[in-house]
Amino acid sequence: MNSFQLSIVHRLPQSYRWSSGLTGVQVEPIYLAKTTGAENTDVNNTVIDNNVIDNNSLIGLKLLSEEGEAAWQIMKRLNQSLQEMQVNCSVVELDGEPCLFVHLEDESAAMCRLKNVGVAIAEPIVAQYPF
Repeated sequence: MNSFQLSIVHRLPQSYRWSSGLTGVQVEPIYLAKTTGAENTDVNNTVIDNNVIDNNSLIGLKLLSEEGEAAWQIMKRLNQSLQEMQVNCSVVELDGEPCLFVHLEDESAAMCRLKNVGVAIAEPIVAQYPF
């Protein structure tokens, strides 16, 4: 098992899915409705069934500790490490940066593996003030 010390990844806050006909190559965000009773839609305002969202949802992980070619190399190694565990994932360019996309159902296994090989996971912090 390789060590990825000093590599820091951040889970992207949005849910994604593979673009039609481009599985493993291109992703598109899934926009979820925030109001009660509203329907979920995709980027084309097509109504999405919640069961389809669950089955096709991807999470994205972005590397915070490196940029450019170094980031691509690390993400490829992270991809390979997850593939060794039979976690299906792909490195895809998103907004000019490499991102690792994993099925939502494999998130726990992926995060556990990444932590075990020395990757730090950046977590959002919500401050709660008692006053």
